[in-house]
Amino acid sequence: MIRTPWWLKKLYPGCLWDMPGSGKTLYLTFDDGPHPEITLFILEQLKRHNAKATFFCIGENVVHNPAVYQRLIEEGHAVGNHTQHHINGWKNPTANYLQDIKEAGQHIGSHLFRPPYGRMKRSQIRGLVKMDNKMTIVMWNILAGDWDGSVSPERCYDRIRKRIKAGDIIVLHDSEKAWPRMSYILPRLLEDFSASGYSFLPIS
Repeated sequence: MIRTPWWLKKLYPGCLWDMPGSGKTLYLTFDDGPHPEITLFILEQLKRHNAKATFFCIGENVVHNPAVYQRLIEEGHAVGNHTQHHINGWKNPTANYLQDIKEAGQHIGSHLFRPPYGRMKRSQIRGLVKMDNKMTIVMWNILAGDWDGSVSPERCYDRIRKRIKAGDIIVLHDSEKAWPRMSYILPRLLEDFSASGYSFLPIS
């Protein structure tokens, strides 16, 4: 599912899926970093178009790449918690899952959270909000699928380009697995939609 269907949103009430009413604005998000090289490539591409984004970071990657994480913040991008070890909420007890988020929170100063794989139990949602009542759980409206090695970079971009609408939250990845497709998609997405009058803002 490239564009999130309405019925899936109903299964996760209270989560943020898009930003309607924000005019010709798009919200680029990147999961799984920071990466010492790939994240820097993304930052350079964003800078060329005066674009801002939101980076959902894995706690252990922040520990290993503190300078890159700091640069995200200094350049005006938003950051979010993506757990400490990129764990699957469906496969972990609620207490363990919340502890992993809490551990990541020691390194990531943010009230934004995105569950790895988009998988989170309702008990985990309730527990997270109870743990931090300012927390916003951010999902997405456009899932690029840039981690899928069976899809060519050209096809990967073409299938999202046709579906993107104003206010969409778009998911890409600053990971080695996604690199062949993400590195093709991002420059074109920024150029095409900037030329069409869109701006790119962070989630806040």
